[in-house]
Amino acid sequence: MSDIIKVLPDSVANQIAAGEVIQRPASVIKELVENAVDAHATEVQIVLKDAGRTLIQVIDDGDGMTDTDARLAFERHSTSKIRKADDLFTLHTMGFRGEALASIAAISQIELRTCRRGADIGTHIEICASKCERQDADVCQQGSNFMVKNLFFNVPARRKFLKSNQVELSNIVKEFEKLTLVNPGVDFTLIHNDNTMYQLRGGNFKQRILALFGRALESQLIPITIDTSIMKIEGIICRPENVRRRNFLQYLFVNGRYMRHPYFHKAVLSSYEQLIPDGTQPNYFLSFSVEPETIDVNIHPTKTEIKFENEMPIWQILSAAVKESLGRFSVAPTIDFDTEGAPDIPVFKQGATDVTAPKLDIDPDYNPFETNQKPQKAVAGNTNDSWTPKPHPAMDWEKLYSNFESSKLKGIESMEVAPETDESAWNQQVIQVEGTNANEVSASTILQVNGKYIITAIKTGLMLIDQHRAHMKVLYDKYIKQMSGHSVVSQSILFPEVLHLTPAQHLILQELQEEIEKIGFNLSDLGGNDWSVSGVPAGTDGIDVKDLLLQVIDSIIEGGDSISSRINEHIAQTVAERAAIPYGRILSQDEMERLISDLLRLPQPNYTPAGKTVICKMSIEQIARMFN
Repeated sequence: MSDIIKVLPDSVANQIAAGEVIQRPASVIKELVENAVDAHATEVQIVLKDAGRTLIQVIDDGDGMTDTDARLAFERHSTSKIRKADDLFTLHTMGFRGEALASIAAISQIELRTCRRGADIGTHIEICASKCERQDADVCQQGSNFMVKNLFFNVPARRKFLKSNQVELSNIVKEFEKLTLVNPGVDFTLIHNDNTMYQLRGGNFKQRILALFGRALESQLIPITIDTSIMKIEGIICRPENVRRRNFLQYLFVNGRYMRHPYFHKAVLSSYEQLIPDGTQPNYFLSFSVEPETIDVNIHPTKTEIKFENEMPIWQILSAAVKESLGRFSVAPTIDFDTEGAPDIPVFKQGATDVTAPKLDIDPDYNPFETNQKPQKAVAGNTNDSWTPKPHPAMDWEKLYSNFESSKLKGIESMEVAPETDESAWNQQVIQVEGTNANEVSASTILQVNGKYIITAIKTGLMLIDQHRAHMKVLYDKYIKQMSGHSVVSQSILFPEVLHLTPAQHLILQELQEEIEKIGFNLSDLGGNDWSVSGVPAGTDGIDVKDLLLQVIDSIIEGGDSISSRINEHIAQTVAERAAIPYGRILSQDEMERLISDLLRLPQPNYTPAGKTVICKMSIEQIARMFN
């Protein structure tokens, strides 16, 4: 029998590794920029074509490479960052595995020009699908110039599942924000299709935050600094009055590396307890400095999941630091009294002779509950001598209480005991409500329970309806019809809402504008990532328009949905869920009748678009068993 285990060729192994390391164009930018930072670059320029599908070019002024290094850099597990296994526990660089360039080269066409610092001649190398096609000496600038062309050209399945240009570009922008925040001293430029999106100059951490997210944040930020034997924390948190329901700006860094850490995120939120409303979260930008040997970054290929040796002490230090900063800067809300137009109140100082406070002459023996007594003396200085307080009428409490008891007994004796329900009458009533069609539900049998469920009788027993899901299902079908070419009913807003978006969100809304307007929204691009909303779908009164649109945008970015025919369904589902009747709202009989009627006219009323149950039925037999 022949051997069946074979060693995979390097090209195949690199493509497998690329599936973990390179997920989308943003992953390529992350790896190339981190290499540039590790090479001590002070200026990094990123040039994109078609959101990275056609071209990703990263130019830096770092140390550069020799001709031998340039060729070896594309071999798997070749790196200048570590030499032995122990180096993994003392990492001071972003990269260390030696997989990124090999993975990129396996799924794209790469052209590299690089020159060592101080050298006169550099090298020019071209690689296609892990195969070196050309390497020559060339005159080029100090540093490295990577050009990654036609990403996933030899992996059609991966290229097919890339999202639209707007979605991919928004992911690039989010990755760009992380990279620039963690390296505030480096100049960064981002150009897409010959349009300069960002041009950031090196500075401190706060300056980089304001350059990315706008100067309006400056008044909302509180600095935080703490230095202990375990760790050092530096960063910025926001005031409780500036928390957000959506579009949070939450960034954690450790030793110059971005990380996701739900445990430390919870520590920050716990410090804001009882200071912010439910459903809101604060913005924060926190950078940790710890000993490299106390963390493990070799958990995931993206290197964003990090294990800490001292998680519990760091949690306590972080929570205490945030609370201390909130208290030190007196961020508790203050009461602002409106004193405009109020009378002046004199302040009487000890020893003053020119101003005296008014005196009240009150009889200490006066009791307002006693009868036939002298009225209270008037206030000194009152010019109306005829004024006297009116005496209280006499109260006979025993007589009043006896009248109350007699009225209570009389009311109880006059009550009529309700006759017992005749079983035949119940059956007759149920027979009138056969099936689950809208025309067969009787208004007299509709009840609302706990502000959440609607109960009505049918021939076979009872039908229970989740009011929120039912309304969501009705709205969803309505929006789908409107987006399919049916008439759109829009309701104008008296005072248009203004949306302030991040560049990533702005790109998504540009792509979604046409589909969102088919539902009934009226949007206008004001420029500078600002949008005006002057119309909303009819029947969505009382909803937060800003929050609704932000949820639609974020669900596209984070949910991984592509801009395709299914995006109509996604938008309709998100808008319907936000605009549906909330739990806890008490409905009138007419509203419940109309909701049930609209629901049961749908072709598939039993489940929401997400597959959740809308209608449950309980048979007469099930009810009878409950009483046995």
